[in-house]
Amino acid sequence: MFDLPLLTILLLTGFINLIGALAYAARIAGVRTGRIAMSFALFNILLLFSRTSNSFLGPFLAKRIETRIHDGTGATLFLDMQMVLAAASVATLIGILLVPTGQRLFAAAIDWYQDHRSTTRLAVKAVSPGGLATVRRSLRWPRLSHLRRWTMPPGMGWGILVANCLAQSLLAVGVVASLYAGYLAPEFRVTASQLSALINGFATILLFAFIDPQLSVMTDDAVHGSVGEGDFRRAIMLISLSRLAGTILAQLLLLPAAMLIALVAVHV
Repeated sequence: MFDLPLLTILLLTGFINLIGALAYAARIAGVRTGRIAMSFALFNILLLFSRTSNSFLGPFLAKRIETRIHDGTGATLFLDMQMVLAAASVATLIGILLVPTGQRLFAAAIDWYQDHRSTTRLAVKAVSPGGLATVRRSLRWPRLSHLRRWTMPPGMGWGILVANCLAQSLLAVGVVASLYAGYLAPEFRVTASQLSALINGFATILLFAFIDPQLSVMTDDAVHGSVGEGDFRRAIMLISLSRLAGTILAQLLLLPAAMLIALVAVHV
């Protein structure tokens, strides 16, 4: 049977994670164009949109849970939540594959904006025939040559990758687990839903305080020539892959996180 509400949730989840994965392409575009401030602004806009848009999933997922509880079909909710997280992983993978295309599009957008200084005109330009032609010219597949050297790029370490993986897994699972916890403890489901802010808040602080500054320093190093562009691209690819690993890890964290949130909601 066609399930339009679930399809809507999956598409929204996919779109949010696709934007988040593509945001890293703005860093590469900044290095190529030398317009670091503009690329950071574009990167922050995309990243802020991705990280805050998770909250929009809440009403859709909450309605899904309420409907399942009222219909007596709550046994299938866990599968629904797993499908949501799987959609995040698939969209992140697609975003990684589109990074070479995205960085060319962002570079073109940065150059165009530098000449015209109008966000509205840039948005109109993006959907114009000329903008669509730019999209076609920018299509590229990623090259695995960036990963052939498995040595860590300068300024990149396993600690950053592990921290990014953990933060991304918490962002992916936070809203989903808290709402599923509401099914496990239905009498406290409002309390459980509010606990997602603690999880997402911790993950956001981890990203902004420890991971984003490292990427910013590495971007500056790439612009100044102390880090090669190939090393920088490999670093972005590794960060993107750690993001993908985080969405996969979220699958494993879903049930224990939901049970822990339900326990806290009952005893808070």
